[in-house]
Amino acid sequence: MTAERTRVAIVGAGPAGLLLSHLLAEAGIDSIVLDSRSREDIEQTIRAGILEQGTVEILEKIEGSRVHTMGHRHDGVELRFAGEGHRIDFPGLTGRSVWLYPQHEVLIDLIAARLAAGQDLRFGAHVDTVEGVETDTPRITGTDAEGRPFEIVADFVVGADGSRSVVRPSVAGSMTAGYFREYPFAWFGILCEAPPSSDELIYSNSPNGFALISQRSDTVQRMYFQCDPEADPNAMSDAEIWETLQSRVPGTSLNEGPIFQRDVLRFRSFVVSELRKGRAALVGDAAHTVPPTGAKGMNLAVADVILLNEALRRLLLENDESGIDAYAEAARHRIWKAQHFSWWMTSMLHLSPESTEFDRYRQLGELHAVVESEAGRRYLAECYTGWPFRTTL
Repeated sequence: MTAERTRVAIVGAGPAGLLLSHLLAEAGIDSIVLDSRSREDIEQTIRAGILEQGTVEILEKIEGSRVHTMGHRHDGVELRFAGEGHRIDFPGLTGRSVWLYPQHEVLIDLIAARLAAGQDLRFGAHVDTVEGVETDTPRITGTDAEGRPFEIVADFVVGADGSRSVVRPSVAGSMTAGYFREYPFAWFGILCEAPPSSDELIYSNSPNGFALISQRSDTVQRMYFQCDPEADPNAMSDAEIWETLQSRVPGTSLNEGPIFQRDVLRFRSFVVSELRKGRAALVGDAAHTVPPTGAKGMNLAVADVILLNEALRRLLLENDESGIDAYAEAARHRIWKAQHFSWWMTSMLHLSPESTEFDRYRQLGELHAVVESEAGRRYLAECYTGWPFRTTL
């Protein structure tokens, strides 16, 4: 077996890995992108997606992007509690908006664009080892889609391969090295065939529990309600699901329809202890995960990629290590802001199993304090629509 050579080996063909390969290619830096999944698996795994305005501005520059033709601009969200709805006006408070554009649609766009540009993109490629990250020539080994072994020697290795990253142990020392929180509740999520129940997302805190009313398209909707992490997604009938959702959004009549997908989404927060070691670095879910309440997951991955792209351009084109040395600290600044916002939104809208009546009334007081204050509404809007991306290191 002859080792192949590339400037950057990217493990993971999710939003982070594909976007990084695109930005590097713009600078003339070649890369190989590997993913253990098939193209069909990647493109057909349905995931939610709220894109910050900064993320949209990055994606809209990629040829073939459908973010403006298929995505839906949202200029606010509604916080519903104590029987009333309170709209957070994003443009009025920040001059910015968000777009509802599911992650799998982003991936369809990115895969098509990278293949059209001649990207070396390998599906079904399983990475077994990552070695030599403290040398100038790290290498990865594994087997391709046909079961043939491969070895790739690179100038740099990037782990963009999600929360079960095979690159993470080589950077952080183990899979679990870092800071972790697991929440005592989860979201019961459904996809259903129905027209939208609301033009914008509704985050509802009710005496019966939390619910999120989201959208997907003109005919398919996504909705969630708080549940036990051990809940069986198949234990409830469609009628019971609709009854639960309706009870948690008082004052709003939901449009019901056939439910064709249901799942239970656990809530976890994680930040890896080390984002970079030698000639290897982590981005996206390989580096951190957040609860979905704050809609930060994919946007945080894009922020990582923008910083790492700048660092790698300096390293590989100018032999300047200052950028890669600064990458981890710069990325952590936004990561922990996003972790706080996600925790804050989650704790403000959900009740834990051990919550008391004091906790319930304190939570309502917090919600009133936010919506009745322009400063409170603006803080929520600034965090939700996203902080400006840092582009220099």
